[in-house]
Amino acid sequence: QVQFVESGGGLVQPGGSLRLSCAASISIFTMRIMGWYRQAPGKQREFLASITSTDNAYYADSVKGRFTISRDSANTVTLQMNMLNTEDTAVYYCNRAGGAGPYDSWGQGTRVTVSS
Repeated sequence: QVQFVESGGGLVQPGGSLRLSCAASISIFTMRIMGWYRQAPGKQREFLASITSTDNAYYADSVKGRFTISRDSANTVTLQMNMLNTEDTAVYYCNRAGGAGPYDSWGQGTRVTVSS
């Protein structure tokens, strides 16, 4: 079973930044594409950004220009989040992305709260 461990969340003021990390139990070269998702209270989980094994990145319109996904190693990706606003408050998860979709197993996620 694939495992994901997300970290780096916390409380931040509007306009602030956070850097999230994700460690996967398998390599991005196996997954082909790895991505970040989030789930806000009362809402469905949404896709945010993805990165391929060749470091091509793709972003949802809601975070384009504010968030940056990068690959630190074969098993670790990060999400640099800038210009955070209250609508970014959610639990953030990583998982496989792309056409194959996410694995059924999800990590615990890391909670991000944007509040003054």
